Amino acid sequence: MSIADLLLMDLNTLEKTKQKNMDITKLLLKELAAEYNTTKKFLAIVPVEKFDWAPHEKSMKMKSLASHIAELPSWVAMALTTDGLDFATAPYEEKQIETAADLIKLLEESYANGEAELEKANEGILSEKWTLRNGEQILADYTKYETIRHSLSQTAHHRAQLGVYLRLLNIPLPGSYGPSADDHNF
Repeated sequence: MSIADLLLMDLNTLEKTKQKNMDITKLLLKELAAEYNTTKKFLAIVPVEKFDWAPHEKSMKMKSLASHIAELPSWVAMALTTDGLDFATAPYEEKQIETAADLIKLLEESYANGEAELEKANEGILSEKWTLRNGEQILADYTKYETIRHSLSQTAHHRAQLGVYLRLLNIPLPGSYGPSADDHNF
């Protein structure tokens, strides 16, 4: 085998590796978009007059839950542009939401931010380390890919929580990953 043949093999391997990594980014973009579209349907029906309601004393108020869900897509951008988050130096501050339009606007901005960073992410960044901490206490030691996946899982988890809130208030639920008892569209 000639040196030229070996170089071509190396280039082919490199190209296949690039394609594989790009496929992961494309899959994450597709999943982020799907979660955004489903989440938008849920947040659009959150009743403003029930922002201070919670089904149990240990539960978040509806406004806090809904605003947290709306900001979760921004964690994609945070994962890609930082090496972590330390609540000791950057304490969580709930976004100011007064209306249903504010809630949707926050979701749209969070999604646009996450999508833009993911679209321009280089192929190797997903394996870099990302740490969530509170001072010396490590809360999560992830790769950037795992942080993105965690934010997507958190979106589904908290959206399901919101669905329970809405059901308890007799508000018809949109479908998520298929039909709901109220929305038979798939």
